[in-house]
Amino acid sequence: MVLHINASKQQWIFFSPNSLPWLPALIILLLSSISFLFFTKKSKNPTNLPPTPPTLPIIGNLHQLGKLPHHSLTQLSKKRGPVMLLRLGQVPCLVVSSPETAKQVLKTHDLECCSRPFSHGPKRLSYNLLDLAFGPYSDYRREMRKLCVIELFTVRRVHSFRHVREEELGKMIRHITQISPNNRVNLSELVFSLTNSIICKVAFGKSYEGKQFESGKFQESIDEAMAMLSSFWGPDFFPYVGWFVDVFTGLHWRLEKCFREFDVFFERVIEEHLDPNRTKSEHEDITDILLGLSKNETASFHLTKNHIKAILMNIFIGGIDTSSLTIVWAMTELAKNPRVMKKVQAEIRSCIGRKPKVDETQLDKLNYLKMVVKETFRLHPPATFLIPRESMQHCKIGGYDVYPKTRILVNAWAIGRDPEIWNNPEEFYPESCESDGVSRSSGGGGNDSGDGNDSRMELRRPTVVVVAVVAAASVVDILGLGLKGHPKFCGMVEL
Repeated sequence: MVLHINASKQQWIFFSPNSLPWLPALIILLLSSISFLFFTKKSKNPTNLPPTPPTLPIIGNLHQLGKLPHHSLTQLSKKRGPVMLLRLGQVPCLVVSSPETAKQVLKTHDLECCSRPFSHGPKRLSYNLLDLAFGPYSDYRREMRKLCVIELFTVRRVHSFRHVREEELGKMIRHITQISPNNRVNLSELVFSLTNSIICKVAFGKSYEGKQFESGKFQESIDEAMAMLSSFWGPDFFPYVGWFVDVFTGLHWRLEKCFREFDVFFERVIEEHLDPNRTKSEHEDITDILLGLSKNETASFHLTKNHIKAILMNIFIGGIDTSSLTIVWAMTELAKNPRVMKKVQAEIRSCIGRKPKVDETQLDKLNYLKMVVKETFRLHPPATFLIPRESMQHCKIGGYDVYPKTRILVNAWAIGRDPEIWNNPEEFYPESCESDGVSRSSGGGGNDSGDGNDSRMELRRPTVVVVAVVAAASVVDILGLGLKGHPKFCGMVEL
């Protein structure tokens, strides 16, 4: 049997100019130059601003982003420093690329920098910013987050869905073990199917097939939704005229089609839950919980169908894609690093035994595996710039002035691969995440000093990721599969 791990898929870049073709770009230059004359005002702010790479008229620094902005901005930061101020069209954009400045944005000045910038794609897919991830800072967002923290994301809720994770993992393991040894298995597709089934059952109470979408495949529809969430949208950077480019290139119509597909899907899910003849499940799913909350007349705000759809969009699209991507990268790194794989399997045998069934109550014993997951996040963050932020008030980042309405990008990809922070940053070395403070960071300090992974990225270990990696590593061990690395980040696991 051959397990094929396809990890060629890029991490999601929540800002990508790839969707801006050259012809519309020229048109936008012309139109923007007109709007620039009428709407741009000279700044009266002090000049203690971060260093800025040379800009071009109208487009600013857009031409310097390239096809992989996280790579391009990492190279720029090596010349300009860990804090840079770019001008993307008519929008100021702060890029931070060090743990110290990231901590200032995410923690020290969180209140001043906790809003989200306007973006046309997320606005549409989140039902006019009714969700948790992309909406600007407001009383509504605070109340919505409070509601979700209390009702949806508690430890009790996570534990209540344990039976779903164990059931779906059992199905995946049985599927792999029953396949003929001579057959090739695409582990990437299996992992996507696994996370899809888990998220669907947690959010909707049952699994759904891709036939609900025009593409016929969930993965293609979710990839399209992620593309719409992370695309370059003309109005975001060229107010007044950018919409023309989105219409001209067809991006606007792609967004509308994507929105309609998911809206019809979420509407169907809600209507099925409202059906009085529906068979009641022993366990409440997230849609059940949200519909119950919508009937609460004493709540600070009324949950409508659109509120529920927006929250389901966050859970469904974000949960499936980022979880499956992280699992695939973790298995790819294990396939490329037999030393690490052997240590993971030895720990699993010691704590769980040689059995494919995963008991979540034993996960706390798997310290080395948790390091593997954290190291995977370091090298392969699902969102290379996290989700963009926007400053609401004046503050200082890295000693520089940052003014309101400045877009902020935290280059997590650069921080995880900075040679001044990490020794051999391209090496997959989970031991750097040991809780006793021993790390590969240059200063050798622990988390409290800012050198450790937790303070740098504040990484989480999603239960589904840890459990899935345990299951896959156990299957490889039980079936006696050998490992072969692939030079293009595709692991081959062979019997």
